[in-house]
This record gives sequence, C-alpha cells and structure tokens, in this order.
Amino acid sequence: MRKPQAPSGTCDCLSMHHGYTYAQIKNMANRVRDIPLSDVMGVIGGVKDRYDKHKWHTPKGTISITGQKFMNWSLHKGGGGAIDLIIHLEQPNFKSAVIRLADYFPDGSAPLPSHTRAPNNIIFQPPKKNNHNLPAVIHYLHHKRKIPIILLQQLVETGKLYADNRSNAVFLLLGKEKKIVGAELRGSAPKRWVGIAKGSRKDLGAFSIKAQHPAKIVICESAIDAVSYFALCPDCIAVSTSGATTTPAWLHQLVKVDMQIFCGFDDDLTGDRNANEMIQKFPKIRRLKPKKHDWNDVLKSSLPFA
Repeated sequence: MRKPQAPSGTCDCLSMHHGYTYAQIKNMANRVRDIPLSDVMGVIGGVKDRYDKHKWHTPKGTISITGQKFMNWSLHKGGGGAIDLIIHLEQPNFKSAVIRLADYFPDGSAPLPSHTRAPNNIIFQPPKKNNHNLPAVIHYLHHKRKIPIILLQQLVETGKLYADNRSNAVFLLLGKEKKIVGAELRGSAPKRWVGIAKGSRKDLGAFSIKAQHPAKIVICESAIDAVSYFALCPDCIAVSTSGATTTPAWLHQLVKVDMQIFCGFDDDLTGDRNANEMIQKFPKIRRLKPKKHDWNDVLKSSLPFA
C-alpha cells in the first residue's frame, strides 16, 4: 500500500518545530504513519461499534477502518494512515499530528523532550467544573454504568471526578505530587461520547483509584473500566491508560513497583494484541481478561471474574 505523503510545502515549514529539525520530524513521521488505525482510535477516545468491528464512533461522526484506510460516513471524507486520521479528527497541522502520534506511541524509544509533547503547544486547562450538572453525571454513572454510589462519592470528594459545562464526567489524570496533567471525558447526555481534554499529558500521569492496602495493580483502558474493576475487586490500584496503548510513558516506572501487575484490557482483538505487546516489553505484567467485553460489562452483569 502506498504511504500517504506529507502535504506540499512541508519541507519549508518543517525546518524547525519545537527544537526539531526537518530531518528529525521526517524520521518521526516515517515511524508513526503506519501505526494501526484502531490503535490511534483507542488513544484518542473513539468508541468501537458493538456490532461492526470495523466501525468507530467519534465526535466527528462514524468512521470505518479498512487496513490503513478510513472513511467518515458522516462527513463523507476519508484518508489513509495514522497521521491523516489524527489530522481528520483533531485538525492539528502535519507537524503537530506527527509529534502527537510519537507521544502516544513511543515504542520503547527515548521519551520526547517534555516541552514537545503537548500537541499544538496547548497548555492543559481542566474543564470548568459545573456542580449543577453533577447529579446528571452521577445518575449516568450509577444507573447506566452500575458504579456504586459510595465509589462515586469517594471520587467526587477527592476531586478526581466532577461534571463540566457539557454534562461530561471529568476523570482527572494526576502526575507527580498529584499535579493535574489531563482529563478523560465521558459524555452523560443522550449523545454520548468519550475523549481526552485538549492539552492532556498522558505521558505525565493517569487516572487511578487505590485501595488503602493494595495487593496488585491492574491496568485498564479507561477510567470507567478502572473504577468498575475496583468495584469488583477493591484490593488493588486500578489505573487507566486513557485508551488502548501498549507503552504509556509512565509504565516504565510503574513496573518497578514491588507488586503484581496485570493488563486488564478489553476482551477483543485490539485488547489482546495490545496486552500481548505490553507483556512482551514488560514480562513482569500478566494478562487479566474480563469475562465480558470490558470490566464495566462485567460489573453490569455481576459476573465473577478470573
């Protein structure tokens, strides 16, 4: 398959970008453009269709993926390759799309300098809190997602969960010294969606929920899955990768903890593939597969887990 080329005029505008030379950006682009599109969907918050494994639901519409090609049936636009997909969904320029992908998929290489990671130089600002919308968010998470009220109250009281102006559930990503570095968003309105707040630094932190005396660490694909697993097995630290990704930058430090670590990604082809890749890179990690599609499905069905 022919690789998509950079837009015309790229050589002139890529000569320097956040301290990178044109050659460095070009090499980075060659490394990231063939990342599987399903993996890209996982990290930007696309929602897999329950009935068609090739379809994903995004704020920009329904997108079908065939190999490295994609088609947005809502906008009647398509393209090819991971860089094109990021540009289509989030509309950064070519350079910023390349750096964003390199941030999400470091593939074991040295992390990018900290001042280059945030796409488009966006400084993360937590979504504005709107307590008026909190009852709707709690109703959604408790009645639709079956998350126990006591856990939701705990998250609200500790500031890890709140509602924003759009009635999204905001799950905060915390880094060193509990610094807020990003947020997962989960819509509670009739038109539901998932995503990551602009400027979020998933390389610097994650959403997690922790037992007082944890016995293990379980890595999940989303904040809702992490909270769901914790509701099922509250003797752990449940961590979200905010999308199916195999090498979040903080994982190198996490595996140094003297505790069993499990990869609890979804029970599907993407979850299995990414779990296998994570375990290959970090043999300490073991697979923990939900008996339904994901841990929230397990919670809602009240089935025991392995």
